[in-house]
Amino acid sequence: MNERPLAARESVWIDVTDQPIDTQALSVFVGDPAAGSSVVFSGTVRNHSPGRSGVSHLEYEAYADVAKAKIAEIVDEACARWPILQIAAVHRVGSLDIGESAVCVAVSSAHRKDSFDACRYVIDELKSREIGRASCRERV
Repeated sequence: MNERPLAARESVWIDVTDQPIDTQALSVFVGDPAAGSSVVFSGTVRNHSPGRSGVSHLEYEAYADVAKAKIAEIVDEACARWPILQIAAVHRVGSLDIGESAVCVAVSSAHRKDSFDACRYVIDELKSREIGRASCRERV
């Protein structure tokens, strides 16, 4: 759908950061006068994991350059499949407490189906591909 390569688009925000993700800033970034829909997904740290209760925080490790390249690949695939106006995908690294956003994906397009589908695709691919390594921890 988008013919220009990812690097040439001003409508894309990709990052891997050790700072809290500002989900509101991503929502503002994808705002576009032509957008009839904006979807923002924030994946947050929860207090349990399959087979484990009492999780107090998540430790996430990734090589930033490698992770950014993988995220860019996924975003490029989404841009090729849907008529996306603006898109952002930011992943957190480091120690994250319960309730903090570990990943945020925001997408805008003219129609809600495209925004929802593209957002779901990006987050599902981020989960299924190895972006980094997460481990659940209990504080002692």
